[in-house]
Formats: sequence, C-alpha cells, structure tokens
Amino acid sequence: MSPQPQQRQLETEPLLYTRYADWWPLLSAPEEYEEDAALYHEIICSHSPRPPRTLLELGSGGGNTASFLKQHYAITLCDRSEPMLAVSRKLNPTCAHLQGDMRTIRLAHQFDIVFIHDAIGYMATPADLQAALRTAYQHCNPGGIALFVPDYTAEVFRPATYHGGHDGNGASMRFLQWDHDPVPGDGQYQVDFAYLLRPAGAVRPEVSGETHICGLFSKTEWLKWMRAAGFKATSDTIETDQLEPGMYRVFIGIKRD
Repeated sequence: MSPQPQQRQLETEPLLYTRYADWWPLLSAPEEYEEDAALYHEIICSHSPRPPRTLLELGSGGGNTASFLKQHYAITLCDRSEPMLAVSRKLNPTCAHLQGDMRTIRLAHQFDIVFIHDAIGYMATPADLQAALRTAYQHCNPGGIALFVPDYTAEVFRPATYHGGHDGNGASMRFLQWDHDPVPGDGQYQVDFAYLLRPAGAVRPEVSGETHICGLFSKTEWLKWMRAAGFKATSDTIETDQLEPGMYRVFIGIKRD
C-alpha cells in the first residue's frame, strides 16, 4: 500500500495579510469585486426561502466584496487578521468588524446569510473545512443560507498564473501569482506569490515572496461535509461571458427551519 500524501500546513500567517496588509488595496482593488458581488447577491436571493437582511462574512479580509454587498444587507465582517480588518474598517466604516477564526469563532447571535468567499481556500485540511462549515451552520438563522465560494474544486483544478497590481497615493505594487499542485492527490494545492512594492518616493521596489497552502476538495466531499454539518446542500456554477463554463463552482447550504 502506498503511503498517504503528507498534508502541508503553513506555520505562520501569510505576509500578505500581516506585514503587507496596508498594501492590499493596491494588490486587489475594491472596484474589481463589483461584478462578483452582484452575482453572489443574485445567488443568495434566488436560494433564500425568505428575503434576507443580515449577513456574516467569515474570512472577510480587506472587505472588498462587502463594499458592494453592504447596500443590500446589514453586514458583520470577521477575519483572523487584525491588520486586514483595519483595512476593511476604512472601506466599510458602517459595518461591524470582529477578529476571529472561521473554524472556532462563536457569536451570540445568528444571521440570515453566512458568506465565505475565497478565504475558504485556506481551510487546507478536511478537518479545517468541516470546522468552518460547522461555524457557518451555527451562525445561520433557521431558514438561513450559507454561501461558499472556493477558487477551485478538485475536478477542475489546473495550474495557472496571474499578475496585477495598482498605483495609488504615490505608491505602487505589482504581484505574480502561481497556482500549482506539486503533490497531486493530497487534497491541497500551492499558491506562490512574488511581490514588488514601491513606497511613495522610492526609486527601487522591495522584492518579496511567499507560499500559501490551500485545500482542494471534490464536489462530492463538499456536499457530504455540508450535509454532515446540518445543511440542505446544493451546488451551482457561476456562468458569465468572462468565465470559462463549468470552472467556477459555488456551494449553497440552507439551514432548515
């Protein structure tokens, strides 16, 4: 019998969400999230048994998606990185912000919607993902909806590279992102980042890089673990003119009344 693949886990918080958190708006500008936020709002409305009013976002990061969803819902934002919450507070001053880990946080109240965007990818093991699903279930009102948006499922993953960045207030940032799977079949993939950061007035940029480890699970596993958490679970794909058909899958959970 061949040995089971060793699952990888980073020992420290990513620099992107700690040391470089202030650079987040130059790496990932809020305006880039408008179309996606409209799609998520449409999905929520089409699956909610009744009109939702309150939303908890877990792993909310810099608050870019919330900056558009807040026109529809009263939003509470939760992230384990205090520096990223500080960025979000500037963008979303009317939203409540809480520090906490999506695997373990327990609040005293429930919400019509629990939303986890691509931060769900940092649930790098089955135990991590199942814990986050239980958290979402615990914070849904009866009849409420949970929406999970992973970057990949195992069926559609393939290596990809991305680059981007922005200028603002005299500073500039550029990045290169490489998504790949160095150990196929271990339920994880790897995201390698390279950063170029030029503060205002600087001649040469700071050069840095790091690796992020993310979970890679099948549609069948997602649905099984959502049902185990208590949800009525279903899945759908996001289809737009800009997206490749069938590549981007969301998972919807309904908490029964």
